[in-house]
Amino acid sequence: MKKIVIMLLLAVTTTAVAQAQNPAELHETAKTFLRQGDYENSILVLNRALQQDPNNLEMTKDLLFSYYLKRDFAKALEIGKPLVEKPNVDVPAFHMMGLVYKSIADNKEAEKLYKRAIKMFPNEGILYSEYGEMIMDKDPEGALKLFEKGIEIDPNHSSNYYFVSKQYAQRGEILWSMLYGEMFLNMESFTPRATETKNLLLDQYKKFYLASNAAASYNAKKANDFTKAVADVLAQQQSQTSFGITPETLTIIRTHFILDWYEKHGDKYPFRLFEHQRQLLQEGLFEAYNFWLFGPAANLRTYQTWSQFHKEELDAYLAFARSKVFKVPEGQQYRVF
Repeated sequence: MKKIVIMLLLAVTTTAVAQAQNPAELHETAKTFLRQGDYENSILVLNRALQQDPNNLEMTKDLLFSYYLKRDFAKALEIGKPLVEKPNVDVPAFHMMGLVYKSIADNKEAEKLYKRAIKMFPNEGILYSEYGEMIMDKDPEGALKLFEKGIEIDPNHSSNYYFVSKQYAQRGEILWSMLYGEMFLNMESFTPRATETKNLLLDQYKKFYLASNAAASYNAKKANDFTKAVADVLAQQQSQTSFGITPETLTIIRTHFILDWYEKHGDKYPFRLFEHQRQLLQEGLFEAYNFWLFGPAANLRTYQTWSQFHKEELDAYLAFARSKVFKVPEGQQYRVF
């Protein structure tokens, strides 16, 4: 009797194992291991699944990613090189392979990869930002062109705004560093890069108003009409800086700016950032937004005190921010040069 029970248990187990051999089920198992950080088991299960379905792009990408996270770059290259040659290759495959090349500092192969990827997928902003980031130190001008192009063709990929804002700040292009920095913060609000950009944004506002002839300098440049108009309306708020550049004074400055902008230029120059600011003003959330934007960078302790006394307003703004996706329509890319 005991022998019969054991045989039945073995039969049930064998059936269960056989059922688990389905490639789709194996893939799900592998993804669970991958999420748990168990890269060895992820690789083991994916290899078994790929034996049955060797041309499966998604499973091959996960295998590449598992080797990358395991820091087995030799195996990652072995998997990745034929992967990006497949006729059905996609952008994530190029992205993963770019990570591998960057990890082993093979910039020459990475450049070839990104050039080919951009040729195949010319409207994917992530490729421009990753390529630009890689060459930023040795070719800042070339990197800037890539970031600007990325914004033009894919205006809702956040990384290009982040890099452009930083590079414009370094070049003294204060106004567009401010605009793109704030747009980035509305796309990527709660990351270390956001904290860095808040500091940069406050610093750029200070620099704009310290240069008392900022608007005149833009008029002297061959700036486009949109840029000149923004500089002019901002400069008109110079008198509000008597008490310094603080979250309080910036709230006043930026409130007057939005009111004046939509009286003079709003119809002619639709711009998502200004539309967003006007909506926050209409919703009664603009003060909380400005304190969230500038408070931590201006004085963290003061901001923490403010947030305790204005918890309801801040919570309302944060709920609003998390419920909305900041999307930039096509045709609002007013170029800098």
